[in-house]
Amino acid sequence: MLFLCALAVMAALAHWLAPYDPTAQPDIVALKSRPPSLEHLFGTDPVSRDVFSRVIYGARISLSIALLAVLVAVSIGTAWGACAGFFGGPVDSVLMRLADAGMSIPRVLLLIALLSLWGNLPLPMLVAVLGLTGWFGISRLVRGEVLALRDREMVIAARALGAPDARILTRHILPNVLSPILIAATLGIGNVIILESGLSYLGIGVQPPTPSWGNIIQEGREQVAQLWWLSLFPGLAILFTVMACNRLGDSLRDAFDPRRAGR
Repeated sequence: MLFLCALAVMAALAHWLAPYDPTAQPDIVALKSRPPSLEHLFGTDPVSRDVFSRVIYGARISLSIALLAVLVAVSIGTAWGACAGFFGGPVDSVLMRLADAGMSIPRVLLLIALLSLWGNLPLPMLVAVLGLTGWFGISRLVRGEVLALRDREMVIAARALGAPDARILTRHILPNVLSPILIAATLGIGNVIILESGLSYLGIGVQPPTPSWGNIIQEGREQVAQLWWLSLFPGLAILFTVMACNRLGDSLRDAFDPRRAGR
């Protein structure tokens, strides 16, 4: 959590922390492809841009995309699964068959197909595509939790008092489903960071000159041995960020499940 908080602060203060403009090309002859030094901590790329500055700004892009995409996915998945689990019957059957159909398509292949057809998407559209293809698993998780809660005494008592379905769902059921949703969202952030980096590496995600961890690695793909710093430093940023998200998700799961923590 401390690592992710520090990364978020660094991304938010990128304008002040980055020593150079991430898109500036000061001297594409004399300063291109420089190895790490005191002047350029992470070296420079083939067009003389400072890699350290680009990694810092890339953190802002990658984290923003991941957080917003997961927010979209969690919102849709929670609403979809809650309706399916609460109302049951034909509503449950139709909604879950649609979710199953979405889960049957590999997400990576679906994203590659969509982004290849649409060409260079602006960042808001990229966030929407990542979010709209990532809610299927969350919907099944929420449905299972709602099915376990809808016949509890608190729900029966609320119905006996005349509470409408919307109030029962929002005030009595969904607050008890927040812990698994929060865990799934935390793990989902790391997954989206990997997806966005992979798509940017393939050239169908974040487009240059906007820095992203994936497209920074892509810029040095043809000279990995000579320009090793272009792959190493953004790669380490992806590695540690995803590890931190997964570790935080595991810790939250232990914290919300005392029996698991005891074991």
